[in-house]
Amino acid sequence: MEHSAPGRRLSSRFVAGMTVEDALRATRELNEQGFAVTADALGESVRSEQEALAAAEIYHQLLDGISAANLNANISLKLTGVGMEVSPELAERTTRDIVAHAAHLKNFVRIDMENTQYTERTIALAERLNQQFPGAVGTVLQAYLFRTEGDAERLLRQGIRIRLCKGAYKEGADVAFPQKPDVDRNYVKLMHKILPSGVFCGIATHDAAMVEATERFAAEHNISRSAFEFQMLYGVKRDLQCELLKRGYGVRIYLPFGTDWYPYFMRRLAERPANVLFLLKNLV
Repeated sequence: MEHSAPGRRLSSRFVAGMTVEDALRATRELNEQGFAVTADALGESVRSEQEALAAAEIYHQLLDGISAANLNANISLKLTGVGMEVSPELAERTTRDIVAHAAHLKNFVRIDMENTQYTERTIALAERLNQQFPGAVGTVLQAYLFRTEGDAERLLRQGIRIRLCKGAYKEGADVAFPQKPDVDRNYVKLMHKILPSGVFCGIATHDAAMVEATERFAAEHNISRSAFEFQMLYGVKRDLQCELLKRGYGVRIYLPFGTDWYPYFMRRLAERPANVLFLLKNLV
């Protein structure tokens, strides 16, 4: 799938292209429409130090390209994509080098969250790197996990920026809310903590009810629209993305690219049946 022309055409709804140049071109187009971007070089669970270093190099090229073109964009990375399953020390070294590069360019790195095997290690690494490069690194919290309220308080105390999402990995009922209504309630509860914190954070959702709850809470508590931003995936709910821009909110598009797109693509299909229907219509 990843190496076939039909597969790449199929993925183009959710994946911006295969190369750094594709990502920079798509970023420029989104910036022209008024969107900010966070770019993610797809690739998970690299198995060797050589693969980890090659993946990290893509991020260095991306940071240089963003700076050279003066684009409104930062980057997102997964620790398994830069060596975590080879060794935690390798992942920390590659990520530190990327954050140092971003800090030098006055840019920002978001360490994406993966399944619960990596939750504590991801948060702890973000804390260590924030001590070295204040303001240049943040991470992601998932509202479906029981532990997330404590994690949010922990990160906000240190001024570490959070992207709040619902969560896209299958987790057991011992660590995560199994029912959507419970996840939604926890998402709103966490949003109520994050928005007034004074730490600029991302409200990452395509759920109109969550968007409405965020808008209502911000209005009721006189929270400026410049105090946070909505974050949404490339190719998902484009109408809502544009509507939020028109209403004066900052909207950042999560822009994935690269040849290793299949796991990401399948998670997008699994999240929302409408995505499958969209693709089937295009195939017909």
